[in-house]
Amino acid sequence: MSLEPVADASTPPNDQGEVVVVTGMTGAGRSTAAKELEDLGYFVVDNLPPSLLPDVVRLVDQTQGRTQAVAVVVDVRSGSFFGTLRTLLARGATGRRTTLLFLDAADDVLVRRQEAARRPHPLQASGRLLDGLVRERRVLADLRADADLVIDTTALNVHQLTDRVAEAFGTPETTALKVTVVSFGFKYGIPVDADYLADMRFLPNPFWVPELRSHTGRDSDVADYVKAQPGATEFLDAYLPVLTGVAEGYLREGKRFMRVAIGCTGGKHRSVAMSEEITRRLVAAGLDAKPVHRDLGRE
Repeated sequence: MSLEPVADASTPPNDQGEVVVVTGMTGAGRSTAAKELEDLGYFVVDNLPPSLLPDVVRLVDQTQGRTQAVAVVVDVRSGSFFGTLRTLLARGATGRRTTLLFLDAADDVLVRRQEAARRPHPLQASGRLLDGLVRERRVLADLRADADLVIDTTALNVHQLTDRVAEAFGTPETTALKVTVVSFGFKYGIPVDADYLADMRFLPNPFWVPELRSHTGRDSDVADYVKAQPGATEFLDAYLPVLTGVAEGYLREGKRFMRVAIGCTGGKHRSVAMSEEITRRLVAAGLDAKPVHRDLGRE
């Protein structure tokens, strides 16, 4: 089988998205790898019968375009259909550059993981879990030999495995941390999905300034007023290093999304102005950040 090397995964020829076929031993981390590929922007299908692989790629071509990368998880759960996978890959049935990723681990580690999950092995039948693993290795032997990339997860934790997948298949754009800075009004409720939250009600409210009341924190007169208040600059100077430090830690732990909530009473003046300024500073620090004003326009 002739497959392109994984080293070129970030630059598919002719602007075509790559197809990654994820397979390997039960308990070796296929689901973790698939989730990471999804976070990297891949269209992911789990437990796909191999014979449907060309149809899935064709459907993605028609609905999302050939630049959309695709990942499919194929394993022995497909039963008798599984035997067609090697043939399909050998003849280039996807019509795109295809990379075969094989996840493996030592038998004793796989046994412990399956026992911890309290799940039987799909091939153990009435025998022991280890019997199922032995059968699975025999079925997968040729695919493992053909694989473009084999990742042994014996000594890897979840974060280390996602790092390995991101290293192989990510691009600078897909592996960058994406920060959303959300302004909100406390009277409408705190965003339940916020990772970090700051309260701007320690600043004077522009609502009580007649000429500013009808304006929002996106208007320069309100923004200048808010940032000129005692404590505003001090807060920004102290809070930004916290956020950038956390962002670095998130990346080390394999997290690629961070949501920062900035609140005031109604979500119209102070929180909006400070969210815009925090976003500006995060972008200046090299982070991919954008502001979202949840409650703007509700009053």
